[in-house]
Formats: sequence, C-alpha cells, structure tokens
Amino acid sequence: MDAPSSSRTSQRLLRFVALVLGVGMVAAACTTSTPDGESAETTETTEAAAPSTTVVIPALPTGAQQDFGDPPSIPDGPLTPEVNDAIESLFGPTLEDGLFDSNELEALDVLGNSGDVRVGWLLSDLLNFVRGEDTRPGVANNATKLLDITIQPPDDRQQITDRLIAWDVPAPPDYFRHKKRLFSFVERDWEPFFDEAGDVDWRYIGWGGVFIDDRPFGQTDQPCPSRGCIPAIDNPPASIASGGDWYPDDAFVFGVEINGETRAYPRHIMEIREMVNDTLGGRDFAMPYCTLCGSAQVFFTDEVEGFDRPVMRTSGLLNRSNKVMFDLRTNSVFDTFLGAAVTGPMAAAGVVLPQASVVTTTWGEWKEEHPETSILREELALGQGLNPLRGRDDNGPIFPIGDVDPRLPVQEPILGVISPDSGEPIAFHVATAVATLANGETIEVDGITILPAAGGIRAVNDDGDDLGGHQAFWFAWSQFHPDTNLWPAS
Repeated sequence: MDAPSSSRTSQRLLRFVALVLGVGMVAAACTTSTPDGESAETTETTEAAAPSTTVVIPALPTGAQQDFGDPPSIPDGPLTPEVNDAIESLFGPTLEDGLFDSNELEALDVLGNSGDVRVGWLLSDLLNFVRGEDTRPGVANNATKLLDITIQPPDDRQQITDRLIAWDVPAPPDYFRHKKRLFSFVERDWEPFFDEAGDVDWRYIGWGGVFIDDRPFGQTDQPCPSRGCIPAIDNPPASIASGGDWYPDDAFVFGVEINGETRAYPRHIMEIREMVNDTLGGRDFAMPYCTLCGSAQVFFTDEVEGFDRPVMRTSGLLNRSNKVMFDLRTNSVFDTFLGAAVTGPMAAAGVVLPQASVVTTTWGEWKEEHPETSILREELALGQGLNPLRGRDDNGPIFPIGDVDPRLPVQEPILGVISPDSGEPIAFHVATAVATLANGETIEVDGITILPAAGGIRAVNDDGDDLGGHQAFWFAWSQFHPDTNLWPAS
C-alpha cells in the first residue's frame, strides 16, 4: 500500500471509530465512568488542517449481567396425573375450539400450584399468544406463582422466560407434542416445521409477533398475506453508485463483495425486509438480517448437493431473539446464526451453508473504496423512511434471551469469526479492532487476520482468503457460541 492510500485508510478507520463510539469526528476523546457503571464519552471538537493519526484505543467495556437468583428445586421423572390432565385440557384436541373456557382457566391454576417448574415452559408458550384481559393475567400470575418470582408489567413473558432460560429448567415430558399443537393451531403453515423434533432446543423457540412469509420465489413484489409477514425480497433491483445519491453518506450499509462484484445493502431497507435472496459475482446467496441481533449474514445457496437452490424466508419465529429462517422449497428450518439446517430434508442431509463476509460501514466509506458498487434502490424501503425501527431496540433485547456473558454489554458490536486453525469461535471487539488498525497495528489471532475494509473490518486467513465473518451484538454471538474467545481478552 502506498503512503497516500495508507493515509486514506487510516482516515477512514478514524471516522469509523468515531461512528462506532457514537461521538462524531473528534480530535480527542476519552471515556469516563458514570454512577451506574456505564461508559460515557466526553468529546472536544477542534478544527485541524489535517486529521491526526493518533488514535486512543478504547478500553474494552465491561458488561452487566442481570442476577436472576438461585434456581428453584427442579423435579425429574413423570408429571402427576393431575398435571397431565391439566396440560391435556390446555393443549389437547379441544385447542381447536380456541383458548379459553372455564375448565382451561382451572387447568392454569393446577399448573401454577403444581410446584413442577418444568411446566413453566408451557405457560411461557401460552404467553406468546394469549392477549385477553381476563386470560393473560391468569397465565402470567400462575407462572410467577410457580417460579416464585415477582415481575414488572408489561413484559411478563420476557421476564418469566429469561429465568427459565437462565436457570436451564428442563422441558416437561412430551413437551414437543404440546408445543407443536399450540403453534400449529396459531399458524397452520408452521406445522411442517414441527414434523420432527430435529436438532432444535424447542424451549427457546418463541413467536416474534409476525407470521410466515411463504410467497413463491420471484413473487416478492406481491404483498404479504392479510395476517402480515416480514417481506423478503428476491433479486432486488439495484442501481450504480451514482444512483444512490438518495442515501446519506453517513448512513450504514452492509457491504458485500463476491468475485470482484460489490453491492451495498442499506441498513434501513434490511430492517424492513430482513431477508434477501440475491446473485452477485455469479454466486447465489441468501442474506438474512436479524435486527434484534444486529447481524447481517451472507449464506451461499448455489452449491447445495442434492437440492435445488434454497430460497430463504422469515418464519416469524425466534430463537433467543434470533430470527428463524426456513427454506421455502423443502420447509427445512435453519439455525440463522450458524447456517445449519436443523429440521427437514436438509437437516437429514447435514446441510450447512458456507458464508461470505459482510462489512458493516457507511455508504460514503463503501462507495469511496468501491466506486463500481451497486446499491439497492430506494423504493425497496416501502416508503417507511430511514429510521423504520424508531429506536425499538435501543434499550436492549425485547425478547427472552436468559443469561448474558458479562464480558461485554449485551449490544456491544463484535465481529464473529471461526478460526480456520483451531475451529474455535472468536469475537473481535469492533471499536477496539478498528482503532487498533487505524493506529497502524496488526491483529492476527489463531490463523485469523483482521483487515480494514471500506471503513469497517473483515477477517481473512493466512492466505488472504475470506473467512465469512459478520458483525453482531455480543449477546447473540455469545449465546450461539457460548465458549467463544474474546479479543482483546477481558
């Protein structure tokens, strides 16, 4: 890299450091401690003839872990006949007649008084869907009585389920059958997902508040069904970089480069669509974006042996706040974070989709480094503006996740990579990595090299080959990789 190019890269990384830290372009920044233990930036802005190349490497933040207390006594063995009868009353064939009648309200009391905390998972499942003013409190009150906890409305399901997850309460006997009946009753098109237990911990599967997107491939210009879905887009229209002048330079994009062809996916469009099936550089891929996890990923879908190209859609279900995607052609459910099929024909075949890197950066930085890039067209935002979420997730996860690894705050951005040498997952703290590279230092860990990329960062191996890393919130990466290493070590 020649000197002018190196200087430009340093300046880009400096700007990205400022964006990651949320302080704007500053000549000096320091981190202070607030009374509640959170970090706060104080800034001082000056005019300078040229940007300084001195970078203050941010200290690794310290996370906060909610204390859920000691778990209650957890029985094992079969349920009592009385509890079995109550569950059958709630989840048996009479479910087809709807929820609830007086007998079912009595059944809730049986579960709440049972002392068997395992049935808390069934009460948590009901809280996905029960909305009646005379029924939801009955479910929530019996759950809190069963678990001997106090909660603050209105997030009753989240507070109850967080404890079930954190305490690792096992599911009750025959749980899968009962859950299948409930979820299939609510959304008939979910039923194929429950044809087999698969490699899924069904305790963690919940409803995200929307229904399935099962529109045929290539027909995503048609509206969602009347009950609503998160509308994926197939083969989205894109324009050359100059056609992207509608998008602010300081707004975030997810940048993808495949075989020399580049494309920018504006974050606000991905917040609305959450799933793209696209082709770039001669490769077909699916690109899910989990807004709740801060995670955009690219999974190649053109070389799946024994199957036609998978077409990914959003199911409307969640796994510890991570969207659950499925293949439209086979109804195979995938672990969206790992790219592995967990139910259906593709799970039986052991399908794991390979990934390509996604660079989180700004539109200005991306098009400066990739002037030949394309960008999705403005109309894909469906007229919802540049901030469709309107701060929905700003205060942390809004769905159950249980315990959080306390090494970082829950929504701290990391770049997650699997080591090509050891196979171990490693999370690179984004702000520290960006600042380190801008300071002229190198980052090489376990066969992974972190490089600057259009104002963001990406991971390659010793030969310079892409490792398919992606950015995510810490809580999401650490949940799906509980034994992850962290760089720098805390």
